[in-house]
Amino acid sequence: MLRIFAAIVLALVAQAGLAKGLTGTFPSIDGGTLSVEEWRGQPVLVVNTASQCGFTYQYDGLQALYDRYRDQGLVVLAVPSDDFNQELSSAEEVKEFCEINFNLDLPMTDITHVRGAKAHPFYKAVRETTGFEPKWNFNKVLLNPDGEVVSAWGSAVKPQAPAITREIEKLLN
Repeated sequence: MLRIFAAIVLALVAQAGLAKGLTGTFPSIDGGTLSVEEWRGQPVLVVNTASQCGFTYQYDGLQALYDRYRDQGLVVLAVPSDDFNQELSSAEEVKEFCEINFNLDLPMTDITHVRGAKAHPFYKAVRETTGFEPKWNFNKVLLNPDGEVVSAWGSAVKPQAPAITREIEKLLN
């Protein structure tokens, strides 16, 4: 009986934590920090990226998505990661690469771990609350304005895919 009560209490505590939404402060590629909490009230698409990946062309789609919806409140956050050994060696190189090749102006973090024991606390929280962990570069996690995970997609789902834009539009309306 005590075990059942403890399990119920743990479930309620977990639900209460989810109601607050995910948080996380990342070092910005431009210096300073970027906080998911600062964007509370807005949908946020968080994408782990890499400069030397077969999916790197998706930067174009991420920028186009950001351009299309940013005035309505969407934030697209790029999180460069070398967890799959496909990122340049420094944040400066990543920033220059993205500016020259993709003309990016969306928010971008410094190079960050997204999986495993060294994963950033944001990604650990996503894994703990949803079971989702990036399996490769350009995995996408959509947060609603309360900071809760709405959906997540793998690398093969392009940023402007209807599955993603439908979810974003629901959150913006």
